[in-house]
Amino acid sequence: MKKNVAVIFGGVSSEYEISLKSAFNVLSKLSLKNYNVIIIGITKSGRWLKYNDKLENIKDDSWENHPFNTNIVFSTDRKNKGIFKFNKDKFEFEKIDVVFPVLHGKNGEDGKIQSLLELADLPFVGCSSVASANCMDKTITNLILKEVGIKKIKSYWFYFYDYEENSEKIFTKIEEKIGDYPIFVKPARSGSSIGVRKVSNKTELSDAIKLTAKEDYKILVEEAIIGKELECAILGNENCIVSSIGEIFTNNGFYDYDAKYLNNETQMSIPANIDDEISKKIQNIAIKAYKTMECSGLARVDFFLKKSNGEIILNEINTIPGFTNVSMYPRLMDAFGFDLENLLDKLIDLAFLKTTKLKSHK
Repeated sequence: MKKNVAVIFGGVSSEYEISLKSAFNVLSKLSLKNYNVIIIGITKSGRWLKYNDKLENIKDDSWENHPFNTNIVFSTDRKNKGIFKFNKDKFEFEKIDVVFPVLHGKNGEDGKIQSLLELADLPFVGCSSVASANCMDKTITNLILKEVGIKKIKSYWFYFYDYEENSEKIFTKIEEKIGDYPIFVKPARSGSSIGVRKVSNKTELSDAIKLTAKEDYKILVEEAIIGKELECAILGNENCIVSSIGEIFTNNGFYDYDAKYLNNETQMSIPANIDDEISKKIQNIAIKAYKTMECSGLARVDFFLKKSNGEIILNEINTIPGFTNVSMYPRLMDAFGFDLENLLDKLIDLAFLKTTKLKSHK
């Protein structure tokens, strides 16, 4: 019997456009033989709509104005798992078996949608609300991973309102914790390198802090690492597999939003040009981090390999990595033996297994 799979895309997030591209690829490869696919889009203003027309309209962001879109809300009644569709003064219930959130950044990757689905007792692809929130906040990730001995970048974080109150104190702390320029300024809770800026002096630092605060009032400053940018993909729950290592080559100075999604000159190498011993070390660290953060389903783990001394440094964990046609996660898994259709099947299976496992412990 076919399962009703709800794919959610869009969202009130600066990564809305990336979600559309990811959702298009996911929806294009979901097997209609295995699933009844229910498409739910969240507009930039926060309207939740059931969509049922051409996938190309999602890709080019014309889906929102389709005349047959229906307003929906999720049921949090655990005996009635699904959505209520509203049409004027009438409503209709539609059953959902599993949810596939294809949402990036705030309100999608930070535990909020996961909390809603957990309340409804609906199986869903990806990490729990707690794991999602902890991985989304890079300062919390840093604290937890340092506790288990995983090497992290030198960093310092602060709230923008403290910077406004005493900027010189913040500058002094940054110099003490990090040292020389260049350094990176980034929102503590965002993805796709949105709001990330590389700065070379104090004046640039001040400007970057003010701009970054528009994305998140919690700001993270990190040292700049010279070396290789490496990534690996993880698939699984408590028993997980890790892909080979991929390497990023960019002309943008760092792997920013343009390099990830807009710049055709960005190159990827799978596998990375590194020793087998280093690859194995990175894979082991990635799995340790994945399990420490209580991840499930999937994640992409990003690393630096320092040019000066060969030190491996974990950069961040992405709990809903991109599924666009240029995204590293599906490419890494494809090289590992999972084409996109099989990968999606596996992720949905893992969602059901996770829910079953959790219930067995209650």
